[in-house]
Amino acid sequence: MRDEQATDLELIVDKVRRAGALAQHLKANGLITRYKSDGSIVTNADTEVNRWLKEALLAARPDYGWQSEEEADNVERLTSLRTFVLDPIDGTMGLSKGSPYWTIALAVIEANQPVAAVVYAPDSHEMYSAAFGEGAWLNGEIIHASQRAELEDAEVLGDSRLFGKDIWPRPWPRLSVHSRPSVAYRMVRVAAGKADFTLALTPKRDWDVAAATLIAQEAGAVVSDHLGNPYGFNAIDSLKPSLICAGAPLFDQIIERCAHLATL
Repeated sequence: MRDEQATDLELIVDKVRRAGALAQHLKANGLITRYKSDGSIVTNADTEVNRWLKEALLAARPDYGWQSEEEADNVERLTSLRTFVLDPIDGTMGLSKGSPYWTIALAVIEANQPVAAVVYAPDSHEMYSAAFGEGAWLNGEIIHASQRAELEDAEVLGDSRLFGKDIWPRPWPRLSVHSRPSVAYRMVRVAAGKADFTLALTPKRDWDVAAATLIAQEAGAVVSDHLGNPYGFNAIDSLKPSLICAGAPLFDQIIERCAHLATL
């Protein structure tokens, strides 16, 4: 592991763990919620975790760029060798409703790819982490993606309604589909072999998927949009049109089923 990757991973694991404790404290004392202009929910946990992590991380790495869901974009990040990409609370609605499956997702991006990443689910005591070329871990134990080769009875994290829509030329086989509020959490569960794939045909942003992309890839899963285009990060536009994260044996089958959806 490159020295800077190792020290960055150590840094972000420590700071995200502390930020998770802050979020739990705020939740225990009653969340303050409001709605953004796009109708999405935001709580004081989102904003306070964002503020605390920004101060802590940029104090340690003042030359790094910064991108977060809870802040207006600053294009100065494009000139930085490395950039932090943060979703302070992924799955805010789940957090506000008592689900334990919300996460804090943080990645370090270099040359448009994540090189160190953490996805932390404090309430379920799950710390997922990865460094480029070094593998992925859950609570310090190495993890590997599912090697399931058949879609029939596959374990899926996502919206069960998607698979019954009339957009599919042929029906999906029987699937076991479960909902989780955090996109990053769905992806890292695939990374850990606890689910076989997740599929979303709705847009995602860098902060939704950057950290979990590295963790999934280092665990042997494949991540792309629904047409198989790989992700790049820390570009001018953070939008990703869709998401597939799957164990390698199922990935091509899912891509084949989505091939007719050239535009969404």
